[in-house]
Amino acid sequence: MMTNGLAVDRRFAPLLSRVAPRGGAGTALVTAVTAALLGSLLLAVSAKVQVPFWPVPMTMQSMVVILLGMAYGSRLAVATVGLYLLEGLCGLPVFAGAGAGPAYMAGPTAGYLLGFLLAAGVTGRLAERGWDRNPLTAVAALAIGHALLFVPGVAWLGVLFGMEKALTVGLYPFWAATLLKTALGATLLWAAWAALGKRPEA
Repeated sequence: MMTNGLAVDRRFAPLLSRVAPRGGAGTALVTAVTAALLGSLLLAVSAKVQVPFWPVPMTMQSMVVILLGMAYGSRLAVATVGLYLLEGLCGLPVFAGAGAGPAYMAGPTAGYLLGFLLAAGVTGRLAERGWDRNPLTAVAALAIGHALLFVPGVAWLGVLFGMEKALTVGLYPFWAATLLKTALGATLLWAAWAALGKRPEA
C-alpha cells in the first residue's frame, strides 16, 4: 500500500492511517493537511507548557515530535514539523521561548530545531517498519529519536560556546526528563495500538 507517498508493508501502516477516514485522493489530502495543522498546533502548545521537574522544568515538545513521527509516518511527520518551523520562521510565537523569526532560528536552539526534522523522519520510518507495535522496539525508536534531537543540538551549541559548555547546558540537565518521556511515549504508543486491537489493514 501507499502511505504519505511511500510504499510500505501493509501490516505496518502508520497509526494515523488506521483511524483516518478512508476514501480517494481528495480525502487523503484533506486528512494530511488537517493532521499537519493539528500536529503543528500540538507542537506549539507542548513547547509552551512546562512541567516542574528536576533538575530543570521540562516541556513535552520532544516527545510530541517523536510521537508525530511514529503516528504519521516519515513524510507527513517531516511535513508537519516543517510547517511548525515555517510558522516560527514567519514570527509566530510557537517556540518554547518568547522569540521567533529568522534570528531566533539561527541562534543557540538551531541545532535542536534541525533535530526535530531528523527525529520525525527517522522515527516515522521506523514506525513504517513496525517498530511502534512492540514495547521494546517502541522504546528503542523513541530513544533513537531523542538522540537525533540532541546530537545536532549539542553540536551546534559546541560550535557557538565550546563542547564542554554545550554538554553542561544542552545535554546533562535533560537526561532524567528524556528517560521519562521515552518511557511515557512508548506507553502511549502501545496503549494506542492496544485500543485499536492492532487490526490489519483491510
